[in-house]
Amino acid sequence: MAYINFDESKTLDVIPVGRIAIDFNPTDMNMPLSQSSNFNKYVGGSPANIAVGLARLGAKCGFIARVSDDQFGDYVTDYFKNEGIDVSHVFRCTGGENLGLTFTEILSPTQSSILMYRDGVADLQVCVDDVDEEYVKSAKAVVISGTALCASPSREAALKTLFLAKKNGVKVIFDIDYRSYTWKNFDEISIYYSIAAKNSDIVIGSREEFDLTEKIDGVCANDEESAARWFSYGNRIVIIKHGKEGSYAYLDDGSAYKVNTFPVKLLKGFGGGDGYASAFIYSLLQGKEVPEALEFATASASMLVSAHSCSEAMPTAAAVQKFIDGLKPTCGEVIVKVK
Repeated sequence: MAYINFDESKTLDVIPVGRIAIDFNPTDMNMPLSQSSNFNKYVGGSPANIAVGLARLGAKCGFIARVSDDQFGDYVTDYFKNEGIDVSHVFRCTGGENLGLTFTEILSPTQSSILMYRDGVADLQVCVDDVDEEYVKSAKAVVISGTALCASPSREAALKTLFLAKKNGVKVIFDIDYRSYTWKNFDEISIYYSIAAKNSDIVIGSREEFDLTEKIDGVCANDEESAARWFSYGNRIVIIKHGKEGSYAYLDDGSAYKVNTFPVKLLKGFGGGDGYASAFIYSLLQGKEVPEALEFATASASMLVSAHSCSEAMPTAAAVQKFIDGLKPTCGEVIVKVK
């Protein structure tokens, strides 16, 4: 039986709102970024990666965003179209804003960093006029990215999307998605993150991200206290990630699961979270039991950290299941019920 029921009459499965960017990942790896000379270009940005991941798995996705009015804007919208993502609400900037550019450093399989160019960035120009109630209500769920809350007018557009979703029975998934370079101070982070978390159905983030979200009201002592806090506001599922140590998933029925990772040969230390989120959301949409959804999610995450790209490496549902079937006989269960 599905843990979260979605309105099956809706024409779209999920509409993320927020960041579409471009990633430049080095092909000459295992060296400092200053010494890398060759890069591959990919669509990037956590909400964009989640949308691509969902589409690859078979979900029907829309998107609400602003992109640059240039050839890079053409590149990302054409990529979305080719993946079957609806771009009717991906608008062009009119003030000369540019897409954010991310140059990644893959120093080793366990050491990665990013260099961001986000001055006058296009994704933060999405505004309340871009958010149409009929479009929001056409989806089963929306994904609110924490990065979209860092500045106006994007902040108001994200919150309008959230409130319209709540009004129309659309499930809200809050991906905290903290990026330090986009915020002015910690109080501001906590104020807007907590607004989103208090109005969500599912919250996903790292332990650090939950600490930032809870700063204004008082940081919880542990994961269980954090889950209880967000359940008190109406959330159904709280997922708290702990990097290579895996994650914990808490359900409002009192159960909890430890989510371990599948053993893979690491290539990079980023991208797994977007694969996790897309696969978990897809699994819930398919009516999978939560433990099965978590297994599917951690498998997708493991596949992403062993691949060069994020968006381009998003797997199909068949590929994820093949991955699980191939590793599970030797590694055993990766989902452990702890409560």
